[in-house]
Formats: sequence, C-alpha cells, structure tokens
Amino acid sequence: MKNAKTTTSNNKPSQTSGCPLMLNRRSFLASTTGALTVAAMEMGLFDFTSSLLSAQGIEPGPIRKARIQVGFVRPNVDRTWLGWPGAGYDQKGMQKKYTKVIKDAAGKLGVDLMIDNKPIYDERTRNTFLESVRRKKPDGILITNMNLNIGWGLVNPMAQPQNRENIPMVVFSPVGSSFTGHLQATRNIPGVFVGSTPDIGWLATALRMLNTIHQMKNTRLCIVKGDKTKDKKLDVIGTTLHYISEDRFPEEFKKVEMSDEIRAIAEFYTKNAKKIVEPNKEDILTAAKNYIVCRRLMAAEKCQGFSMNCLGPIEKHLIQPPCLAFSHLRNEGIVGACEADWRAAISSRLTHLLLNRPGFMQDPVINTVNNTLIGAHCACATKLDGFDNPHHEPFILRSHSESNIGVALQVLWRIGQEVTVMEFDGPEKIILGTGRVLRNLDTPPSGGCRTSVEIELDGVPNTLDTKGFHQLFIYGNHEFAFKAYCQLAGIKVEHI
Repeated sequence: MKNAKTTTSNNKPSQTSGCPLMLNRRSFLASTTGALTVAAMEMGLFDFTSSLLSAQGIEPGPIRKARIQVGFVRPNVDRTWLGWPGAGYDQKGMQKKYTKVIKDAAGKLGVDLMIDNKPIYDERTRNTFLESVRRKKPDGILITNMNLNIGWGLVNPMAQPQNRENIPMVVFSPVGSSFTGHLQATRNIPGVFVGSTPDIGWLATALRMLNTIHQMKNTRLCIVKGDKTKDKKLDVIGTTLHYISEDRFPEEFKKVEMSDEIRAIAEFYTKNAKKIVEPNKEDILTAAKNYIVCRRLMAAEKCQGFSMNCLGPIEKHLIQPPCLAFSHLRNEGIVGACEADWRAAISSRLTHLLLNRPGFMQDPVINTVNNTLIGAHCACATKLDGFDNPHHEPFILRSHSESNIGVALQVLWRIGQEVTVMEFDGPEKIILGTGRVLRNLDTPPSGGCRTSVEIELDGVPNTLDTKGFHQLFIYGNHEFAFKAYCQLAGIKVEHI
C-alpha cells in the first residue's frame, strides 16, 4: 500500500503508512551503514549516540559537582562496654566500612566528598565540625551516628537550621544507635532526614538525596514556548525555567543533516520494535532528527532538560511532533517533557536524579466503572526498570495519535507491576500515590494517546478525587524515597 494523504482537523496535510509492518526492517537495515550497525550494537545505542554527540559538543550543560561534608559521631575508642551498640561493635572498623560505601557511591554519582575521619564525641569536637561547615559551605552534610548513649545529645543540636547554616543534612542511624524516642526530635525539621536502618548500603541513598537537592537547585530546563527569551527561578526547589522562542525549533531543524547518530537511532527503533504500524522509513529518520534538535538547543542554552509546546511546530511548520525524541531522551536520563509543562519537566528531572529511572508523563483518564486511573501519552521511555538496567520494555512504532504523523512509541507495560504516581505541584509540594498496572490499552479501539496504561490506585476510594494532571507513572513503589527526599528538601507531600 502506498502512503495515503490524510487531512488533519485544521485541514493541514499529514502522512500515514496505513497498514502494520509496511516498513520492511531488512530493507531499512540494509540501507544503513554496516560499520555503524556493529558499533551501535556492540557499544550500546545510548552510549554510542551520546559519545558521538559529546564529541561534537552537543550535550546538556554541566553542573558543578555537589560537595558533601561527612562526619561520624562515636566515642573516641575502639569498642564500648555496656549500652548500645555493644561491646562487639568495632567502632573504627565500622567507620571504615561506612566510609567505603560512601566513597563508592560518590564515585558513581560524581560527588566530591569532604570526610572528617576524626570522631565527633563531645561538645568541642561537635563545634569544630560545625565551624568547618561554616567555613567550607558544603552543599550537603552526611552524619553517621554510631552510638546510642552519646550520639543524640550531639546530633540534635547539629540538626538545628541555624547551627548547620540551613544546609541539608542526612543522619544515618544504624541499628544499635537509636530507640524510638531518640528519633522524635528531628522527625519534623525541614532540611533534615534521619535514616534509621540496618542497611549499610542506604548510605548511598543518603548521598543520592543530597546530590539530588544540589542538582535540582542548579538545573536549567529549556522551555520552548512563546516568542521571548526569559528566565524564572523557582522557590524552594531552585530550578531555573529558561524560556526560548518556539521558532528556534524549526530553525534548528533545517540545519540538521543526515548523520551516523541519526541512522543509529532510527535503526535501533526499527530493529527492536515488535511491529511498525503507521510510520515509514523517512518518518523514523525525521523523528531521529528531532532528537538532535533537542540536544542542540539544550547545549546552546546550557540546559539539562527540554520541554516544548509540541503542537506548535505541527500547526505552523508541519514538522513532526518530538514524541520519539522525548522517549529517547528519557531513556538517556535526560528530561524530554511534552506541552511545555514545567511541572512535569521538574517531576521528570527529580525522578531521574532520585530514582535513576524515567517516569511516564501522562494525561489522566478516570475509569468510573472500575474505579481505576488510565494514563495515556505519545512519549514514553522503554527503560522503565532504570537507566543502568539493560532491559527495554516491548514497544510498537506508531504515529502521534492526534495528528497521525511522525513517530510515537506504544510501550507495553508489565502487568501487575507496582508503580508510583507522582507530580511536582510546586513550588513546595508534590502529589504522591502508589498502585499497580492492570492492562495496556490499544488505540484503536480506544482513543487517546499511543501508550495507554490502566492502573489500580492504593487508598483511593473514588478515583474521581485523584489530584493532579500530567502525573508521572514510575515503575516500583518509591513512596518512602520521595517522602524522605521531600523532608530533606523542605517540600510538602499530599496524597493523590
């Protein structure tokens, strides 16, 4: 079947291929460079394209590394006798173990550490540590309390905002260093979170939370909307919204020429799709060009994320919507948010940093018959289990549903998968809930966007009461991770 001309609701032409699998994968792959195929598959598509773009200077703007000051509260002895953590607890040996976990996590996160190895064990050493904080002005403080008897008398004053210069502080309290009563004094102090847990590996999470606060404070999100360039810095979270003219996108698109990275991206989605419905070869190559445009604009504006009025280029310039481009960005851990929605963009950036995985920005639809929530949109990542996880969820290549042009992914979500539902409702609140995936919906017979997921929400008697719009669906139950972060960042949490 040949491509058929169709007409959109505003009488502007669009293209569609009509039947499933009209694009022959072998034909497409044969038309691309063999050496390119080998390189992309051996290296991994995302490392491959990122390395090519980095070599050209087309990468998100850098952010200064977070500087985290680390201290240990414990008696200045090898072991204690009577009282917790007990005589069998090797004070110096355990501090070395904690330090190793912190250093390993810092290496992975790209965080600079300032570790005070000398223990904090009395008022004098505590004041010395706090004076060091005032002098060094770190971006975060990580304290490990290693003793029940002396620890909290030293930690609680350190937790007071005026003593820590209002710098975010996380306290790790391993089992043996606190009872229930010890944790009450710090439980409601904004900017402080105490992680009382036997899991030594949680220290990596503590460091990630502190790094996330620093990264969010210094993030610039490129918002393509309107006709003016302007900046808006948000309170509390500190993120800067950097607005640029909508005309910049089509102008940059005209400059993009066919390249190795464009072919590699198109080839990946062609080869790995379960099937291809509407798009043809040219559609997929053009969709990959949109990704290059997003990367170039981010680099030019020194931003770490991208969002745009998606339908503007379609209506004015007949340019494809950036659905595939946004899906690809999200797989790389870069914000690609639809409709110039800065709340969704911040939600995505926060999720990437805190959980190391993408979220699915969606339009919420209430199923009043089943009391469930359906989320649908045309841009969805496939690496839903995490950026470091090689697994991709299966996907079908479709057109953008509202215009029936371009390339969008219908990602098939795992049935029964636990999910978190979150939306940044700024400047100082997030909406939060949990649930599980019931099914994927096809379009048609359903209307709406291409990736369409129905979930059952926890603790919501009537889903008509669900709050928010463009909330993220995220693989996994991360309710307490978000609550811990919000306590540390001074952000309120409202149940969905």
